[in-house]
Amino acid sequence: MAAVPKEATEATPKKGKKGKLLLVGALAVLVAGGVGGWVLMKGGKGAESATEAAKSKPSIYLQLDPAFVVNFQDAAALRFLQVGVNVMSHDPEAIAAAKEADPEIRNALLMLFSAQDIKSLSDVKGKQKLQSAALAEIQRVLKEKIGRPGVDAVYFTSFIMQ
Repeated sequence: MAAVPKEATEATPKKGKKGKLLLVGALAVLVAGGVGGWVLMKGGKGAESATEAAKSKPSIYLQLDPAFVVNFQDAAALRFLQVGVNVMSHDPEAIAAAKEADPEIRNALLMLFSAQDIKSLSDVKGKQKLQSAALAEIQRVLKEKIGRPGVDAVYFTSFIMQ
């Protein structure tokens, strides 16, 4: 057997320590990258809320049938308003709760619509304000039922004043 020089035997353990440190460092980078990728796939936030998670789901629409018809007093005449309403959510549980709470939602919206006047509904800003108020009413009812607003948007699919 050939004799191994002393320098070669001393260099090997040092090289082994560097290799182990390099391996540990590489593993740490891989683990950190994996955790970072997982967090990004989950929405970019470590602990996201139910609402944020729901928004990654497809939109679900619920048409409130029949359309709402209310009368309201104008200074000159009796006026009528017919509004078709669709509700949008990303939460199937909220849509199911909205279906179950249909009488309460319809009541809240009928009261809201009948409290309007012709002047406030004559321009786009007035209609948008009414749309926001309708969303708030539906969210209020659902919050009582399921503990969260649940609905993300309300759309007027028809809007007729006479």
